[in-house]
Amino acid sequence: MSTFNLKVISPDKEFFHDDVEMAVVKTIEGDVGLMADHVNYVSPLDIGVIKIKKDGKFKEAALAGGFVKFFNNKATIITEAAEWPEEIDLDRAKKAKERALANDDKESKKEAQKAENRIKIANKK
Repeated sequence: MSTFNLKVISPDKEFFHDDVEMAVVKTIEGDVGLMADHVNYVSPLDIGVIKIKKDGKFKEAALAGGFVKFFNNKATIITEAAEWPEEIDLDRAKKAKERALANDDKESKKEAQKAENRIKIANKK
């Protein structure tokens, strides 16, 4: 199967950088699958999961929104945060969700959504 280069960057680290067979990301308009020779593409990402297929196997991580750009068989994702399931502190994520739900403003709802996404991914490990 053909591959393309995928790079996932957050403010504190280069989270992932390798050649992959496929990546599925949650954009603000729904899930998008990226494969080799995908049409050039740019989109904002929603809070959700990235599914990365390499060597025939999928691996998932939590993404806190951001942007995806696909150009010349290279995909770059810039995100506020990216975490593998084993990196997520489940208790911390649950407490963050509780704190966020205690408030009733737009930013708190977004923080609750991020925490819920982290909890969902952490429970898959």
